[in-house]
Amino acid sequence: MTEQLSKKLNDSKATRWMALGVVAFTMMAAYYVNDVMAPLKTMLESDLGWISTDYGYYTGAYSFLNVFLLMLIWGGLILDRFGIRFTGKLSAILMVLGTALQYYGITELADSNTIILGHKMGVFIASSGYSIFGVGAEVAGITVTKMIAKWFKGKEMATAMGVQVALARLGSQAAYSVAIPIAKHFTLATPVFIGLILLVGGTIAFFAFSVLDKKLDSQQDVTVESEEEKFSIKNVGTILTNPGFWLIALLCVLFYSCVFPFQKFASELMVSKYAIDPDFAGSIVGLPALGALVLTPIFGGVVDRKGKADTIMIIGAAMLIFVHFIYAMPAVNNWLVAVVLMIILGIAFSLVPSAMWPSVAKIFPANQLGTAYALIFFIQNIGLWGVPNLIGWVQKQYCIVGTVDGVNQYDYTIPMFVFTGFAVLSLIIGLLLRVANKKYGYGLEKANIKK
Repeated sequence: MTEQLSKKLNDSKATRWMALGVVAFTMMAAYYVNDVMAPLKTMLESDLGWISTDYGYYTGAYSFLNVFLLMLIWGGLILDRFGIRFTGKLSAILMVLGTALQYYGITELADSNTIILGHKMGVFIASSGYSIFGVGAEVAGITVTKMIAKWFKGKEMATAMGVQVALARLGSQAAYSVAIPIAKHFTLATPVFIGLILLVGGTIAFFAFSVLDKKLDSQQDVTVESEEEKFSIKNVGTILTNPGFWLIALLCVLFYSCVFPFQKFASELMVSKYAIDPDFAGSIVGLPALGALVLTPIFGGVVDRKGKADTIMIIGAAMLIFVHFIYAMPAVNNWLVAVVLMIILGIAFSLVPSAMWPSVAKIFPANQLGTAYALIFFIQNIGLWGVPNLIGWVQKQYCIVGTVDGVNQYDYTIPMFVFTGFAVLSLIIGLLLRVANKKYGYGLEKANIKK
C-alpha cells in the first residue's frame, strides 16, 4: 500500500514543474504590481502633487494591514487549516480588488482635495488599495512557498523556490523597465491598469492549478493523516519558542528592509546622485530582479545538491553591506559605479532567498510550515511598513537640497547609511544562525535532495 501511494502526481518531473509554472505566473503578476509605482515617484509628485511623505505613506501601506491587523498571521492559520487551494484563491482575489482600488485612487480621485488622515483622498484610497493588495500578495507568497514544499519534498525544493523567486523578479524587472515609458506614452495610471489585467490572469491560473493540487491530495489519501500531522493552534507556541524561527525571521526582515524599500527610492537616487536619465533609471534599478531570474535557481541548485544554506546567507548579507556603504559615499557618483553596485545587489538578492526559504522547511514540519512562513512574513512586513516611512521622514527632515519645477531634490547620503546599518545587523544575525544550527541540528548546511 505504501509503495502504491508513493507513485504520486508530483513524482512526474514534468507535472510538478508545470504546476510550479502556473502558480509562478500569479506571483509574477503580483511582483509587477508591487513595484510598478516605484519608478513613477517623480511623476506622482509632478503630475498628482504627491510629496515624499505621501509616497512613503503609500509604500508603507503595503504592510499596514499585515502588521497592525495581523492579516498575515491569520492568513497562515487559514493556510494550515484550509489548505493551499482555498487560501490561494482568496489571496488572488484580494490582490485584484486591491489593485482596482489603487487604480481608482490615482485616476478618479487624483484631483480631490479632501484630506483623510493628513493625506489627499487620492493618496489615501490608493494606499488603502495597496494595503489590501499587500495582504493578498503576502498570503499568496506563503501559499506558493508551502505549495513548493509540498510538491517538491525530497526533490529539487530549493531549485524550485529559486525558479519561482526568479520568475517573480521578472515581474519586478518588467515593472521597473516599462512603467515610465508606458506612463509617458499613455497616462500615469496605465502601468497600474496593465498590472490589474495581469492579476486577473493570475487568478485564473491559480484556479487551474487547484485542479492539479486536488488530484495530488486524492492520491495522498489526506483523509487518513495521522494526528501528529494535523494542524493545531498549539503549533503557534511551538514555532515561537524555536530559536531558529527568530533568527530566520530577523534575518528576513533586516535583509529585505535593505532591498525592497531601497528599490522604492532607488530610481530617484539614480537620477539625483548619478545623473542618469529618468527613462533609463528604472531599468538599472530592475537589474537585481533580472539577475535573480538567472542566479536564484542556480544558487537554489547548489543548496539542493551541496547544502551550505547558512554560509550562502552570510555571504549575501556581507555583499549587501558593501553595496549600501558605497552608495552612501557622496564622492562616489559615477553612473558606472551605480550599475555595478546594482549588479552586486542582484547577486546578494539571489543568494539569500535561495537559501533562506528552503531552510524554513528544514526547521519546521509540514503541518507548521504555513504558520511559520506567515509569522516570518509578518515580521518582514513590519520592516516593509516601517522602513519606507522612516526613509520618507528622513528625506523630508534632513535631505532636501533644492527644488526643480516645484519637485523636491534629495541628498541620499543619510538614507543610504540607514540601509547600511540594517545590512550590518543582518550579517550579525546570519552568524548567530550558524551557531544555532550547530547547537540544535537544523541541518541547514546539508543538501536538500535525498539520495
